[in-house]
Amino acid sequence: MRHTVTLSLSAILLAAACGGDKKADPMAGMPMPSATAVVNGPIEPAAGGKVVEITMTSDDKGNYFTPNDPEASPGDVLRFKLNMGVHNVNFLADSNTIKTGLPPVSGLLQLPGQTHDIAVSMAAGTYYFQCDPHAALGMRGHLKVVAK
Repeated sequence: MRHTVTLSLSAILLAAACGGDKKADPMAGMPMPSATAVVNGPIEPAAGGKVVEITMTSDDKGNYFTPNDPEASPGDVLRFKLNMGVHNVNFLADSNTIKTGLPPVSGLLQLPGQTHDIAVSMAAGTYYFQCDPHAALGMRGHLKVVAK
């Protein structure tokens, strides 16, 4: 009987710790990457292409991409590299209307130095991207794809 009470009390404590008040969670209601999101890399650029590195950082200045306005051409590779924090990259379809060939949302990068590579195959134009957990805090950017 005592063993059963201990398990029940453990279950209650676990449920209370995990449940919490949803209003107190600053991430509540923010879009999060899907379970099928991927973190991949490295990808080699096409012949004549280059790697465009974009760091993802959380520090006393905030949450941000550096640069947040990269330029690339088809055949190049965007290499999102985690500097500090936990971030992802998402080229949202509703923020890139009439654009096709958008890359899938990445998984969360959690370890400093971890990368997510995207082969640039989109048509020329400007594409909005963001870190889903930190978009409301200003972690957004625009990729300019230019023809070679």
